[in-house]
Amino acid sequence: MNNKLATMVLTPLLAAGLLLAPLPALSGATVEAAAAPAAVAATKSPLVYVDGKKLTLSASAFAQNGVTFVPMRNIFGALHASVTWEPKTQTIIGRKSNITITLTVGQKTALINGKAVKLDAAPIVKGGVTFVPVRFISQSLGATVKWDSAANTIRITSPEEAERLAYEKWLEQQANIPKLSTKQIVDKYDQSVVLISTNVAQGSGVVIGDNLILTNYHVIVDATSATAMMVNGEALNIVGVVHYDETDDLAIVKTEESIGVPAVEIGYGMNTDKGSKVVAIGSPLGFQNTVSEGVISNIIYQEGVRYLQISAPIDHGSSGGALFGDTGELIGITSGGMENTTAHLNVAVSVMHAAMLFEGVSEQMIKDAKFLPPSLPDTLAGAPFAEVKKLMEEQFGSVQLKAETATFTNWEVKRDAEGWYVISADIDPLFYMYYGPASADELRIWAANLGYELNRMLPDEKIQFIVSYDRVLTFEPRGYEENEVTPAGDGKWRLRFPVIDMQVKDQLVIDVKQ
Repeated sequence: MNNKLATMVLTPLLAAGLLLAPLPALSGATVEAAAAPAAVAATKSPLVYVDGKKLTLSASAFAQNGVTFVPMRNIFGALHASVTWEPKTQTIIGRKSNITITLTVGQKTALINGKAVKLDAAPIVKGGVTFVPVRFISQSLGATVKWDSAANTIRITSPEEAERLAYEKWLEQQANIPKLSTKQIVDKYDQSVVLISTNVAQGSGVVIGDNLILTNYHVIVDATSATAMMVNGEALNIVGVVHYDETDDLAIVKTEESIGVPAVEIGYGMNTDKGSKVVAIGSPLGFQNTVSEGVISNIIYQEGVRYLQISAPIDHGSSGGALFGDTGELIGITSGGMENTTAHLNVAVSVMHAAMLFEGVSEQMIKDAKFLPPSLPDTLAGAPFAEVKKLMEEQFGSVQLKAETATFTNWEVKRDAEGWYVISADIDPLFYMYYGPASADELRIWAANLGYELNRMLPDEKIQFIVSYDRVLTFEPRGYEENEVTPAGDGKWRLRFPVIDMQVKDQLVIDVKQ
């Protein structure tokens, strides 16, 4: 205790002695050295971190009038932007994506994409290095800037890093979403899936609004009337199409009355991984709201459309149905599959396309909902042959089959000597050579549908539709009918024979070459 008091008393006495007597040994240099630490602390250069990493600077950052400056090339480069220095005008031009920033040394006005912006401080040249205000540059390039006063540090987060962090947070959230059993998914959503019947087709649909149903485009195209059958047996009249995308094979239809069941939320379905469990609800072959399970077998991109290949069994009538992931999220709209296989090679259009379609819906579009104009006219009676030929080329020039797309060319329309209305075309010979026999049943169905449409448009005509194989060969083939092989000149031979012969009046007959 006494020592402590002595010490406390000693300090003022020493101070008084120093004031009264000079100390020769304490030189001016020593005074400067003693004062230096305080000066250094006052002017210590701020540190700059970009995306959590310390930014290496070609010259130290410094603060002036509350604004921190850093070398221009370092900050532009760290934020993935290019920078150009114009020495004559002392102009700085930075570019990133669709952003262009123009600054001039000594001027407190900058340009962002040509628009003038006031600066808190102008760029300066110091020691041969061009410095720019770090906050202005960073924020102009979409980055966020925070000042850490305790660490004397500026912390910058680039938009790319912010996006990455947000995605990681989303992944963490997705991982914590509880998984649902098939029964839980059915209990939650079964009432929100409907059976759609039109005057030309039958499919399924998913309720996405008070009076809005999402389905496949091919379910509703060419329809002039339709109903939505609820799982409780209630039938709702569909009054038209609100919005559609033929490429994505999606359409949103409107019911005349409120549907009265919970709407299924439409997201972007990004939480879909190969091998994940899926549950499909639809009406295959008219069996309403049939439930099937499977997995995502593959993820396919075709002509800009994202498809989920699934093993869940579906069939005709499932088109437009709901595909749910294991968290109960709607991830796709079931749309098609391969027939005559036990592999369950089925596909659903990713819900991301439905989300984009839904975002484009306006109140006016809902108000103006109506059925789409039919792709085929009500009648072709009296139409010029050239007009009929053009229609056939546009509407029936190709058909997507299981194996490949079959194309038809060299269309002709005429009336023969016996008064028959004859339409003819040639099938791609390479397609027929490789896939013809395997595609015979599909070609038969296609021709039958075509016959139905032709009879509808030309009800008073006897119609014959002939599709032929036609190819010029360098040798004379054997084993064909005499009239199927004819000389083509220059030592070549033409092989031509009918592949499809469809005839229709009040009845229809089809012969497809096997």
